[in-house]
Amino acid sequence: MDPWLMVTVVVGLAMAWAIGANDAANSMSTAVGAKAITARQAVLIAGLLEFTGAYFFGKSVTETIRKGILYPNKIADPQVLVYGSIAALLAATLWLLIATKFGLPVSTTHSIIGGITGYGIVYAGLSVVNWGKMTQVVLSWILSPIVGAVMAFFVFKALTHTVFESRNPVKSARLWSPFWIGLAFVVIGTMFYIKVLHGKGLGTGILLYGIPTGVGVFLLSYLLIRLRFPISDPFIGVEGIFKRVQVITSGYVALAHGANDVANAIGPVAAVYAVASMGMAGMKVPVPRWILAMGGLGIAIGVATYGYRVMETVGKRITELTNTRGFTIDFSAATVVLVASWLGMPISTTHTVVGAVIGVGLARGIKAINKAVVYDIIISWFVTVPVAAAISAVIFKLMLLVG
Repeated sequence: MDPWLMVTVVVGLAMAWAIGANDAANSMSTAVGAKAITARQAVLIAGLLEFTGAYFFGKSVTETIRKGILYPNKIADPQVLVYGSIAALLAATLWLLIATKFGLPVSTTHSIIGGITGYGIVYAGLSVVNWGKMTQVVLSWILSPIVGAVMAFFVFKALTHTVFESRNPVKSARLWSPFWIGLAFVVIGTMFYIKVLHGKGLGTGILLYGIPTGVGVFLLSYLLIRLRFPISDPFIGVEGIFKRVQVITSGYVALAHGANDVANAIGPVAAVYAVASMGMAGMKVPVPRWILAMGGLGIAIGVATYGYRVMETVGKRITELTNTRGFTIDFSAATVVLVASWLGMPISTTHTVVGAVIGVGLARGIKAINKAVVYDIIISWFVTVPVAAAISAVIFKLMLLVG
């Protein structure tokens, strides 16, 4: 095996581990915070589903220049692509480790974009960067949490009004709980088609996957609630229903995350693999299954060994979560990401989830939010790209001097 490829594989595995520790932990944080599952159970479920998503549904083709941030025609030297890929991976990994140590949920996509930008500027100057794409990245910092918060605020208000604040909570719960659960699975079914199976067309996804899944889950929920709903305490009954549903919605988020974000770790690895084995760069590269497996394994290990820090921040430290609140967050985040993907809007899943947690807290009043934690998280978001870029630039420059 080419020595540079070996180095890239090791660094890519480290990046996948860092993704698991920081980003993948988001998928289970609300379920842990709402006590739907324990942290140990979350680690097992997330690890298994992240690996499954990465290996079986991970994209079979990964672009060598991630997200089109750099203009490929300005990086013609394959060796530069190798050095740059390693520098970008190392920079993103180091930044994710720092953020995870402090329990800060940051975007792995933004981290790797920062790393790629850093080495690109060192090699070819500011003109190598696609500043239109970079503007979209900056917009996603602002759009994602705001849209996530607004969506979660109104969904939680609507759910509370239709169930908890109604004149007859038992009757309302029997009618409205299956509706909300079914609606969530319309989104999840559609998302599965677009995000996991990489299907094209929102309408096709809704008709073939979304509506059939939602209707089936609605009918099943309706029957189970009529059979088992505890009339004596409807509030405990409603939370109990959403407790089980939340495990499924969180599991879906983990599966979809593995399928999509594994590219953040293996994209640069695939680029180096192409240069080492076929001598091509700047084009679409077929990704061997073993690289997908490596990415999935790294993510799973990251969740298991270090994911608890970010789980605690998102699930417990921003605001107090119950099962209905946790369900609202998962439903809102999935809906926002789905609509944004359809519209081609730049949206960060991490930022959307955190925004949805804040939105649920605001629905109960500003005092329900831990403002100090939110402030720290927002600062970490805005420094992600420049910090990763700076680290990458230094590493790349050192590699050029040594090489």
